[in-house]
Amino acid sequence: MRFELLATLALASSALAQTRKLKWFGINESGAEFGEATIPGKYGKEYIWYDFKTIDQFIGQGMNMFRLNFLMERLTPNSLTGSFDKDYLGNLTEQVNYITSKGAYAMIQPHNYGRFNHAIITDTAGFKTWWQNVAAKFKDNSLVVFDTNNEYHDMDQTLVFNLNQAAIDGVRAAGATSQYITPEGNSWTGAWTWVSSGNGASLVNLKDPQNKLVYQMHQYLDTDGSGTHAECVSATIFKERLQAATKWLKDNKKVGMIGEFAGGNNAQCISSLQDGLKYLGENSDVWYGALWWAAGPWWADYIFSMEPTSGKAWAVLPKIKSYFYA
Repeated sequence: MRFELLATLALASSALAQTRKLKWFGINESGAEFGEATIPGKYGKEYIWYDFKTIDQFIGQGMNMFRLNFLMERLTPNSLTGSFDKDYLGNLTEQVNYITSKGAYAMIQPHNYGRFNHAIITDTAGFKTWWQNVAAKFKDNSLVVFDTNNEYHDMDQTLVFNLNQAAIDGVRAAGATSQYITPEGNSWTGAWTWVSSGNGASLVNLKDPQNKLVYQMHQYLDTDGSGTHAECVSATIFKERLQAATKWLKDNKKVGMIGEFAGGNNAQCISSLQDGLKYLGENSDVWYGALWWAAGPWWADYIFSMEPTSGKAWAVLPKIKSYFYA
């Protein structure tokens, strides 16, 4: 066992030390946000946290970023400004500490779509307080990244701006000054609609005193961009759906990342994934990286599950990982 552990750690260290074309290569860990109809729900019944052994396997494959999906309502069950659930916070903290102890980044990501208890969040002051309280728990860990909220959608654009700005202000007010923050946009934060949706015109005005904003966009390759089909539109659709957002980043001297992407394990999707990741690498001055959707112990036969080693997309990983390295 000791030999196996040392070998695993050596592999992980080697993978993390590789020269990267993109700063971040990683995956979404999903499951702590499951069972959203039952709040708070029971651990192991409605929701699950993530397996350290599989995190080690991903690190061994060269991944250095884990986007940790969870629910705000489980972390602060009573209100935005309420006290923490100590067990749920404990699990989140354990995940963050484990990942960052390996030298990888942990993204704290409330998977709430701009909602709390299924209602659109309009209390921007409360949202700022929520983020200030959360960030205070991780303010001394520079490998933590704060994601303001997952996929705002069907909301007033000014409100989306205000919530993002409140999150940024809350994080910095907590004394978390070294960490990146990833604001997300309206319209499911799609890269292909970043400009046409109005996200570009609105969110360009976000302010961070630490100048460490990384705009987070998501991009799927199926017909409607929903990520619900294994088929991809074409072998070049990934790159095509990134081009307008790339121009926006360059024109406005901003940086971004793809917080969710995936395609089916078929020839056309593999070609599209490789083509899009190559394009990101060619534009690494404005793109920091990309995170696969998704992994987690409860995904079973989900088409994009990359959970080692039984996930349907586990076989995709060796076909795309080289595109993250120089």
